[in-house]
Amino acid sequence: MAMTVERSTCVDLYKFADVYSVDIVRKACLLGIASQFTEFSFTIEFCSLTVNQLTEIISHDELDVNEETTVWEAVVRWVQHSRENRLHHLPSILPHIRFNLLTSDETAAILEHPLVREDPGSSEIIRNVVQKNLNLKPRFGMTTEMAILEILAEGRTELVFMNYREGKYITYSYKPTELPFIHDMTVTSDNDIYVLDSKESEDESQLFLFKYNHAENTVRPLATTARLAEAGKPS
Repeated sequence: MAMTVERSTCVDLYKFADVYSVDIVRKACLLGIASQFTEFSFTIEFCSLTVNQLTEIISHDELDVNEETTVWEAVVRWVQHSRENRLHHLPSILPHIRFNLLTSDETAAILEHPLVREDPGSSEIIRNVVQKNLNLKPRFGMTTEMAILEILAEGRTELVFMNYREGKYITYSYKPTELPFIHDMTVTSDNDIYVLDSKESEDESQLFLFKYNHAENTVRPLATTARLAEAGKPS
């Protein structure tokens, strides 16, 4: 069943697996729902979820959403589908929304939402969640846009990785001989920085993969083309 989960059946299978505790099927269905969460959150199937099923889904790291407001809006639709019976669940749902991924204006707008204002305890829960859940990971569908600058100075080069939305940046200064021919760089959502560099020798040109060490402000080699090619061979 887990191997045959499809878009059209994942919700029904998820409910079935949840009731009968078929863990392997439930997890497969969760991944399917998470990968199409935005579309799924507008369906009648979404509104028929139990509160426990809802919180399990919106707690998932693999939720494919561009912004956390999508999760909040989905919760609003779920509550309003049966407002009288579901409003009292809101305080237990709110801690599963990642308020650290929202701007202060977005959080303020949620605090002013009629559902939150109608439930006396919800505002306090949101303020507590904002203070406690500061390091929750971005969702799968979220990307961190960063500008990468290369600044040439006297005998040294400085790389600047700038998250301009948050006003944060990381700088790494190095000698040209350390990273002579940078081919590519990338920054992951976890702020891991990788640099692909090459060095010429008499025999050949070899690629080196480096990872930036935040604590030491250095880069360390992870692999060469030879090691990468070896790792890619079938065993």
